[in-house]
Amino acid sequence: MTPEQHLELEEKVVAMLRTVYDPEVPVDIYSLGLVYKIDIDDEGNLVIDMTMTAPNCPMADFIVDDARYKLESIDGITSVTINIVFEPEWTKDMMSEEAKLELGFL
Repeated sequence: MTPEQHLELEEKVVAMLRTVYDPEVPVDIYSLGLVYKIDIDDEGNLVIDMTMTAPNCPMADFIVDDARYKLESIDGITSVTINIVFEPEWTKDMMSEEAKLELGFL
């Protein structure tokens, strides 16, 4: 995979993550700052490290399943692994400016 292809694939992953929402929050998981790492190898294997807004998030399984389903639909992605991590702990400071505005934090 060329660097250009890798960048294009990563941009598609980010765009797809922007379509995944926590049903309890009207902002996508990428803008919320829940995605910590996106790693794609030359074979198209995607590994994502992400967190939840709280360790006991009742919607965690729904969010992960939705993300996996959508990411697997991207042409060029051969496998998807989503790791839920809690280090570093998520804070509101990790949200994009748009997300803060949408949620009334600005």
